[in-house]
Amino acid sequence: MAEADPQLDTDFTKLVADLAKDGRAAQRKLAAMSSEQKAAALHAAADELRARKTAILDANAKDVASGEERGLTGAMLDRLRLDPERLEGVASAVDAVADLPDPVGEEIDRNTQPNALVMTRVRIPVGLLGIIYESRPNVTADAAALCVRAGNAVLLRGGTEAVHSNRAIHQAMVAGLESAGVPAAAVQILPTQDRAAVGAMLKAAGLIDMVIPRGGKSLVERVQNEARVPVLAHLDGLCHTYVHSAADPAKARDIAVNAKLRRTGICGAMETLLIDAQFDGAADVLAAIADKGCELRGDGRARALDSRVAPASEDDWDTEYLDAILSVKIVDGLDEAIAHIEAHGSHHTDVIVTEDDAAAQQFMAEVDSAIVMRNASSQFADGGEFGLGAEIGIATGRLHARGPVALEGLTTYKWLVHGDGQTRP
Repeated sequence: MAEADPQLDTDFTKLVADLAKDGRAAQRKLAAMSSEQKAAALHAAADELRARKTAILDANAKDVASGEERGLTGAMLDRLRLDPERLEGVASAVDAVADLPDPVGEEIDRNTQPNALVMTRVRIPVGLLGIIYESRPNVTADAAALCVRAGNAVLLRGGTEAVHSNRAIHQAMVAGLESAGVPAAAVQILPTQDRAAVGAMLKAAGLIDMVIPRGGKSLVERVQNEARVPVLAHLDGLCHTYVHSAADPAKARDIAVNAKLRRTGICGAMETLLIDAQFDGAADVLAAIADKGCELRGDGRARALDSRVAPASEDDWDTEYLDAILSVKIVDGLDEAIAHIEAHGSHHTDVIVTEDDAAAQQFMAEVDSAIVMRNASSQFADGGEFGLGAEIGIATGRLHARGPVALEGLTTYKWLVHGDGQTRP
């Protein structure tokens, strides 16, 4: 897309500023609402999603048809597509967030100083969040629900491929929230898909308190490079599964098949399979994956195990396919597996399959990812599976929050100090 001219940049700056000011005013009212009021509003929003099922699915059908015309991959279309069952899942997720414990006001810790000052830390909302995301229309509802439950206002900017779905879901959510007393401006959606408006969001320091990008590598890199406000980054999901020499063959096969093929388009899908050279069941694991139609790309030793394994390029080790394609590498032991993950991973989710406790302990201690698993599919990298309800994304950085970002990750804290006339000498 061509660069917007300076006048358009100015207009978008004003647009975002106006939206942000409205959002901040709404957030102050939202922050004063009780936990019960916020929960009731979210249940009303979930009911409105169900009531508007036909309109939402019709809007989604437009997006899917447009995506097919534009040549979106099968995996991308799967992420985009809604049906009655998936939409009910979206509404149920909003209900689930409403029923989660409210983190706002929670006392994190308390101490009494020798001078009798009582100091407590309590959770508070972050403020106004900007969330920029791609593909999945369910993120519109998830993000709105999590932000409202944690007392935050939010400015949403979804991807062009889901524009009709996002707007229909947003309209339903706001109608439900408003009916229960939440200001409409607590959940806003950017009324334009122009990329210059995203730039205005990223530069809205002092108006937007934190930006959360959820999408592909290029989106996250743009946000990190341009943002003048704090960023909670969700990088690409270049997830690995390492089958150790002491892995149970049946577990290794089932975990690998599920991690790759349950849903190929989600960030927790396995993209590289590392198999220990001393593991006896490697050929069976590869055959089980290839038999289900997955394209395999591997090194020389992997190719020797199954004729369907094509040669892997160096780029394959650094690629998030989000499709039925898998890189396979045979490694000489635990240390080489860990080194490969460190060199090529995105610090999202990495798995070891082993019955050896010592090997598992070393892997889980040394692999520096937000989520590290033993003997489980990486597809469990999801806030709902962690008991957190819906999630904003999987944060792969080190600051503020890491792993599935749900309610707690959307709060900060302040100190409350109680005295009785103390003065400092």
